[in-house]
Amino acid sequence: MSSIFNFTFVPWFRSVAPYIHKFRNQTFVVGVCGEAIAAGKLPNLAQDLALIQSMGVKIVLVHGFRPQVAEQLKAKGHDPQYFRGIRITDEVALDCAQEAAGQLRYEIEAAFSQGLPNTPMAGATVRVISGNFLTARPVGIVEGVDFQRSGVVRKIDTAGITRSLDMGALVLMSPFGFSPTGEAFNLTMEEVATSVAVALQADKLIFVTEIPGIATQVGQPLGDDNPVDTELPLAAAERLLAELPDANQPSDTAFYLQHCVKACKGGVERSHIIPFAVDGSILLEVYVHDGIGTMVVDEKLESLREATVDDVGGIL
Repeated sequence: MSSIFNFTFVPWFRSVAPYIHKFRNQTFVVGVCGEAIAAGKLPNLAQDLALIQSMGVKIVLVHGFRPQVAEQLKAKGHDPQYFRGIRITDEVALDCAQEAAGQLRYEIEAAFSQGLPNTPMAGATVRVISGNFLTARPVGIVEGVDFQRSGVVRKIDTAGITRSLDMGALVLMSPFGFSPTGEAFNLTMEEVATSVAVALQADKLIFVTEIPGIATQVGQPLGDDNPVDTELPLAAAERLLAELPDANQPSDTAFYLQHCVKACKGGVERSHIIPFAVDGSILLEVYVHDGIGTMVVDEKLESLREATVDDVGGIL
């Protein structure tokens, strides 16, 4: 082992230590878009999440499946239908969504089951638990458009998820919900992840997305003169969201930002938008000071917690 490696590794590892201590026993909800899995990023994502879990973080993973459903629809000669960025789920689309969700769940469980020697997963034991942790209701008819089997979250089984996390399992959730009468509804990954994070009062909500984050100068191309805004206070994020047009595509600035704002307003301390295109983006965002994407943070929570520490002369 070279002396150069020693010189760089030791200070780097020491710099990461405070974050390892800080996040132990915290809860992260991670929403991964289906595009990341389609791009072949699942193995590395699984390795990084297994590593984070091994350091004491409780993880709920919510996967998306937009491109996988689109592929199924194309194979059946059926055109996808959207209104205001939400899929209109007819019976054919519902079948495609169920097939895609089943296949992705299998692939994700397989990724967390790897354990070959001399790989990052060697010795890792990640138990994946999934199930009917949420109930849903139909979107219904909006502006004369019937969304059919598209749904929204009605209730999250917080106690069930918490018990699974306390057992040391990683909880895997698909963007599906069932009504009290047993009807299946297709939901969005973004809404499910946000609702779960708020229900659990998670410490972080992390979206692994197609976009690198929110640009410092919104509407201008990203570059050296216009980098990603790494920290966006909640009040500033709300003002920006009010100025932006409604989001219809994941590439729209407001698409993920609206969910980050909703989560922070609901009690989640920090919400993140990070790119799947950068290998190790979750590790870079969580364990490096400046991060790599955009973090929306509730400053009121930060001020309150800092005042509490000062008042009692220590960390509670």
